[in-house]
Amino acid sequence: MKLLVTGASGLYGSKLAELAVARQYQVYAFHNEHKAAYGIPVQVDISDERKVDAAFKEAKPDVVVHAATLTDVDKCELNKELAWRVNVQGTRNVVQAAKATDAFLLFISTDYVFDGEKGCYKETDQPSPISYYAYTKLKAEECVAKSAREFCVARPSVIYGANPAAGKVNFALWLLKKLRRNEAAKVFVDQWNSPTLNSSLAEMTLEVAERRLTGIYHLSGASRVSRFDFAQRLADVFGLDKSLLVPTRMRDFSFAAKRPADSSLDTSKAAQVLKSKPLKLGDALEHLKAEFSS
Repeated sequence: MKLLVTGASGLYGSKLAELAVARQYQVYAFHNEHKAAYGIPVQVDISDERKVDAAFKEAKPDVVVHAATLTDVDKCELNKELAWRVNVQGTRNVVQAAKATDAFLLFISTDYVFDGEKGCYKETDQPSPISYYAYTKLKAEECVAKSAREFCVARPSVIYGANPAAGKVNFALWLLKKLRRNEAAKVFVDQWNSPTLNSSLAEMTLEVAERRLTGIYHLSGASRVSRFDFAQRLADVFGLDKSLLVPTRMRDFSFAAKRPADSSLDTSKAAQVLKSKPLKLGDALEHLKAEFSS
């Protein structure tokens, strides 16, 4: 299988490319600022339609996983033009190029398309974004559904993993670093989600790609937890002092963009269909610890 991954230097994209290379797939790793570590690195700005078209014609992929996105929620709120150009126009460019090369398209969206009023969202629940980032991701979903020939939309939630990627440190790594230094860490008690281990997400999405599963799938962790609960469980698994965790509320911080209070996802559809099941938090954290050891 010839696999093209956009955002291949990111937390999820790099793990997907690593896994696919290990399975001896031919991987074209699209990146922008940070060079991809796995696969054939291809420097492409997805907002440049001509460069995207040219790169796709060169690669001729069977499957495209579109993970490149501007994920900084506050930056999207403050620079809406940039957010639209990357998240919507960039997706439109990728969709059209995938369609022209007759490739199956897997789009990585987000739990933030929901407003967070109820949590445990199913694939059939109506999205209602409350930030500009989430709005652009929903518009990108609509672009995929409207224009792609064969597609799947996958929604993860708070992706974390054992290694920093694209110059960023994910929530789990940030927390582990603080606790190992015996530093206090302020963690939200009033924000709930379904934390997603990047290696688990890579396994699930690669299965979706291999089986050409279509529609919408919630491919997150299988546990609904608050950020504070997640932090406590992480500290327990790694044998760190959880008394350093400081319960904090979102209202105590000033953000440019609103965050959903409970954007946790119902993963029962994925659990029924996939052989690679969404992981409960305890299992995922044990996997994370093993990845650190290896």
